[in-house]
Amino acid sequence: MEMRKLGSQGLEVSALGLGCMGMSEFYEGRDDAESTATINRALDLGVTFLDTADMYGVGRNEELVGRVVRERREWVVVATKFGNVRGQDGSFQGINGRPDYVRQACDASLRRTGLDMFDLYYQHRVDPDVPIEETVGAMAELVTAGKVRYLGLSEAAPETIRRAHAVHPITALQTEYSLWSRDPEDGLLATVRELGIGFVPYSPLGRGFLTGQFRTPDDIPADDYRRNNPRFQGEAFARNLDLVKEIEAIARDKGCTPAQLALAWVLAQGSDIVPIPGTKRRRYLEENLGALDVTLTDEDRARIDRIMPAGAATGTRYAAPQMAALGR
Repeated sequence: MEMRKLGSQGLEVSALGLGCMGMSEFYEGRDDAESTATINRALDLGVTFLDTADMYGVGRNEELVGRVVRERREWVVVATKFGNVRGQDGSFQGINGRPDYVRQACDASLRRTGLDMFDLYYQHRVDPDVPIEETVGAMAELVTAGKVRYLGLSEAAPETIRRAHAVHPITALQTEYSLWSRDPEDGLLATVRELGIGFVPYSPLGRGFLTGQFRTPDDIPADDYRRNNPRFQGEAFARNLDLVKEIEAIARDKGCTPAQLALAWVLAQGSDIVPIPGTKRRRYLEENLGALDVTLTDEDRARIDRIMPAGAATGTRYAAPQMAALGR
């Protein structure tokens, strides 16, 4: 397994991580046995970087990851997040970055996972009502207390990242980045590279759209979050599918799958980038890891850029309420 340095504080992880969110919520179906097998298979194949959050499944995802990791803790890097507050009924109750909540959330996540420390602890979304210095100050206290090794932010704006980094070194920024979500190229990547912060793209497969598995909106299960995502609806779906068909043609020429091509493209954007494609099935995990064997030439990358330049996707990344919480 290729390893990559994440940030400049000493954290090293596998070049591809595993996003665990969909194992517990948002996407159709839930099979804890297959999810457990998928995490174990990932670890067997050299994946060392697992991503979860306290809001995924209202804590169930942390519990699932913890059950697996406790048996193999010595070399697994576990990242979790706080800040998106949900009630036990699943209701979304806002964003909280207050210092007292930071401490409470970390302790609750440690209890759910059964771990005594997290390798990487992210603020999931920036709280606009709490100065970032106060939130990161509380996160830094967790490092001092031995509950967290490294700190991260998610979907934060460049100026917020600079202010946070001045309080305590930030090791990683997690933000959506893929062939159809190239917003980080507009100054965000430059900022984290200047500061020596690693970059962790989530949804590097466009929530599955870039794999080609969806040909009509009816292919999306009724209980799947993507039915309400702007890029998966109506005219946007049709336009985005046209882009995916072009990607499929390049993948055929390269002798790989569209998913592998899309991941290879993200991996090729820099050795400081560690994507975390999510899956809850072993067969997709193994397909995704095949991206590490796909080499893109300059000609390949130029062809991809012609087909899918920044801004090519139709529709916003999220619905309006969720979009308002990005880039703070």
